[in-house]
Amino acid sequence: MTATPKRAESARGGSPRDRRRLGTDRRHNLTGWAFLLPAALLIVLVSFLPMIQAFILSLQTGRGTRLDWADPLWYNYQRLLGDEIFKQTLGNTFIYLIIQVPIMLGLALVLANLLNNPRLRGRTFWRTAIFLPCAVSLVAYSLVFRTMFATDGFVNDFLGVFGVAPVNWLGEADTARAVLIIGLLWRWTGFNMIFFLAGLQNIDRSTIEAARMDGANSFQVFWRVTVPQLRPIILLTAIMSTNGTLQLFDESWALTRGGPAYASMSMSHYLYEVSFQRNPNFGYGAALSYVILILVAVLAFIQLRIGDKRD
Repeated sequence: MTATPKRAESARGGSPRDRRRLGTDRRHNLTGWAFLLPAALLIVLVSFLPMIQAFILSLQTGRGTRLDWADPLWYNYQRLLGDEIFKQTLGNTFIYLIIQVPIMLGLALVLANLLNNPRLRGRTFWRTAIFLPCAVSLVAYSLVFRTMFATDGFVNDFLGVFGVAPVNWLGEADTARAVLIIGLLWRWTGFNMIFFLAGLQNIDRSTIEAARMDGANSFQVFWRVTVPQLRPIILLTAIMSTNGTLQLFDESWALTRGGPAYASMSMSHYLYEVSFQRNPNFGYGAALSYVILILVAVLAFIQLRIGDKRD
């Protein structure tokens, strides 16, 4: 029996057209990998390799470059459990997270909704004015805030008009944390507002008009129509704000110096102090950095599981 043309082609690996298509697909795949490979190698070199080195470093003890393997290997992590300063900075960071992040995101969402109104005059000015603080130099805004909240600063002068005694804002634990939270709100609310504005401008206007035709008031339209359609943006900003707060360093270092007596210091500020200021201990600092990494990863995972409702 003689083989049919189709069987003969199958025995040779397919028709010439199929072989050309497979060759083209293979070349496209190789071209794609050729473009991706440099970026992938760069990510490995600047991200994953330092993470591995930091984990190895967290299993060592010693000062400066004179490091030896810890005994036991988890000694630095065990030491964290008994470190009262670390517990203080951990509590401070979660205070900022629990108080500042919800207020900031709620305020950013309300401002974005107001500034998305096409009938509002000067929208561009107000958007720029609210966004501008996140572009201000950290040192400049820290100096301004330290001056404003000094004992003889503008805030106490203003409160004095109403008969309020001067407050030592940066010298008391609760007020120092409050100043830091106010600084974070002032600086980063506009940044998150821009994300919400972008999301609002992509919402289908017909859904809003349909809700209004059904008799919904402005609040009902906002809460039951607008907010559900912004769920992906809310999730994104929540994860970014949570990660940024857990890694907070700038404001703690420049605004309050972590004082008084570590009362406003963040975990990243304590990491910097352990690693580069007080008898540098790189192994202990690396263990602290891994605790921060684990917290960031766990909270991001929880937020994704709760917030991502896609089928």
